[in-house]
Parts: sequence; C-alpha cells; structure tokens
Amino acid sequence: MTDVRNLFSRTVRDARGSGHLVVQPRMGFSDVDKMRAGLQAVAALPYTVGTITLDSYTRTGQYEAAHDAVRNGRSLNGYPLLAHGPVRTSSLLASLRPDFPVQLRHGSPTPVDIFASMLEAGIHATEGGPISYCFPYGRTPLNTAVAEWARASELLASCPTEVHLESFAGCMLGQLCPPSLLVALNILEGLFATSYGIRSLSLSYAQQINPCQDIAAIRALRRLTTAFLPEMDIHFVIYTYMGVFPQSAEGARRLIIDSARLARQAGADRLVVKTVSEAFRIPLVSDNIAALKLAGEQPPGSYPTLDDGLSEVLEKEILSEAEAMLEAVLGLAPTVPSAILRAFKSGILDIPFCLHPDNANHARTEISHDGLLTWAYAGRMPVTSTQAHGRRIGATELQEMLGFIRRRYDEDPIAN
Repeated sequence: MTDVRNLFSRTVRDARGSGHLVVQPRMGFSDVDKMRAGLQAVAALPYTVGTITLDSYTRTGQYEAAHDAVRNGRSLNGYPLLAHGPVRTSSLLASLRPDFPVQLRHGSPTPVDIFASMLEAGIHATEGGPISYCFPYGRTPLNTAVAEWARASELLASCPTEVHLESFAGCMLGQLCPPSLLVALNILEGLFATSYGIRSLSLSYAQQINPCQDIAAIRALRRLTTAFLPEMDIHFVIYTYMGVFPQSAEGARRLIIDSARLARQAGADRLVVKTVSEAFRIPLVSDNIAALKLAGEQPPGSYPTLDDGLSEVLEKEILSEAEAMLEAVLGLAPTVPSAILRAFKSGILDIPFCLHPDNANHARTEISHDGLLTWAYAGRMPVTSTQAHGRRIGATELQEMLGFIRRRYDEDPIAN
C-alpha cells in the first residue's frame, strides 16, 4: 500500500521508526548554485532533511529590493524565492535525489505570495504561524497576520500534494519565554492550522536553560497534543538554543551536543541544529555540515545530572499552566482565530519582553536560583505559580539573563 503522507513528514517518521534522529540545518544562500551545493552536501549525510531559508527582503514583502539584488549580483542573507522564481527553484530541487525533502523557512507574517511560489516550485514543507511569525519579526498588526495566515493555510490545505507545516511557537523570541507558554502557543497554532484543513504538522520547542525543565515541557506538549490534536500526522522538533550563543568553539560544540542529547532523551523526531560559528558570522556550508555530523553522531544517552523526579514535578506544573491558558483562550470566542485576537487584546496571552504593539508586554520571567526559567510576573495570564510574585526586572538583569547560556558554556564548557 502506498504511503500517502507528506514526504517531509514520512522521512522523519521513517527515521524515528528505525531509531534515528533527523538533523536539519538552518541554511539559506542567495546564489542558486551555492544553495544547490549546500543542499547536496546535506543530502549526502544520513538522516537529514534540507532547508531553504529566505532572505529578509522576501520575508518582509520587499520583493522589488530582492529582485534588484539578484539583477545586480548582490549577496543576500538568504534565498530570494520570488526573485529567482519557481522555474529556477524547481530546477534546483531537480538536482537533488528525489527522496530528499526540503523545507522552506521564511519568517513572514504575510506569507501568501511566498507559499504560492513555493508550491509552484514543488516544495511541500514549510513553517511558521500567525503568532510565532508576527510578534518577534516586526510590527505587522496581529489581526493582519491572522487574516493573512488564514488565507495562507487555506492555500496550503488546497494543494493536491499534502503540505507539511511546522509551528514555530516553541521558539518564541528565542529565549526567556516560559515553557508553559511555549507549549500553549504550539497547541493554538496547531489548532489554527487544522481548522483550515492542514493535517500534517510538527510542533517545536527550543532548548532553554535546564534539561529537566525542557524534557518536562516536551512531555507536557505531547500530552496536550494527544488531547487537542488527535489523529493528526504530527511529529516533534527541537531547536538548538536560539539565544546568545557561546563564543568559544568548545562551548558551542558542547551546547550543540547537549541539544542532541535533549532531543534524543525527550523522544523528539527532528533536531534543527546551529553551528559552532553562530556567534561570529552567517554559517558556511562546511559549518553546517560539521554541526549536523556532531549532532547526528551523538548516541542515545542522558544528561549525567538529569533528575527524573524533578522533571515529573515540573511536567505537572507546566501542564497545569498550559491547560489553564488554553482553556481561558479557547473560551473567549467560537473560533481559534478570534480567540487568539481576543486573548492578546485582553492580556490573557502575553509574551514576556516582547515589544510588539499588540502584545501587553506586562509579563516577565527570571532565572531562579536553582537554574529554572520561571515567571517573575504573569500579568493577566491565568498563571498561579508561586514564582509569579510580581518582581520587576530591570535592563541590567535582563542583559544578564540573556547572556546566561553563553557564560555557562564559555566559562566552563566541559562541565555541562
């Protein structure tokens, strides 16, 4: 019997069935030949999927600027999909082996044009959502992003070839976003996508600062996925730490290794990997290949100091908070899009330290004395944790928290 699932999803699932973790780079080059060479190098490794990451002009709708750069041979910080056009991109894909799936990563709050070109070129895996690709990336009004993502989701769902969509909600702002909020936002973006007919999904979570807490969050996410998104084709993806990266090569290597450990121990299906050069430059193809090998070659194992008892306690707390958020949000309106808009307008959803004009920006987090990411103040969100005590977080303390992982891995990389 033919497996009709999306190729991207099927590749990840097949690897999981044989006990392997799929590793994926964050890669995008403006030159077609360089993009082709990068994808071919990734495809030559076992248990990988490819990435085409778009340039900032394209993701922000400045299509003429991207076209001008291509015409004049100027390098961009990603692949200008619309400027190159679907024919050229389709030819690029044809140079790869036919069973090698590629995901388009874009960062756009208004992705309809991007998705139309993507589908015409023959790419059937992408990512984002109306929350995760609105708040961190600019000032597009949330109601505009929700409306545009509704159109975009309908477009994806109408494609004769099933399209895979990954929520980016588990990486909101990259760091300092409490696990329970990341979990709840994943479920909301999953519900948003499925309400428009999308059936192949992945849910994400970015490595934070404590492996016990991260594993607890992923377990909570799995439980809520079963409850809210049953019978969907869903897998789980972990991201190597998305914040300020170590500057030392050994510290960066250890952080990448720990992200692979986290993904394996949490039972994730896919790991999106950063590189040792992350703190210094846009990674080269060789940087990405080295990072994929480093992560992919890590055997199943665990953190030496992982406390399963603590993870169980944290899982209950994260699950309780995420369930309370979801119940409060979904009770605001009969449809998921309307509920999301009302939740942010009322402050029931509130992204800590996010300056977007449609975000209340009252909530604050802190790193506790025992190394957990906790609420300092939850604003109007339905969070009853004893940690949410209303303490103010100043600019100096925020900077200290943003550099927490960099310092930990640079100052004593072997001890992690």
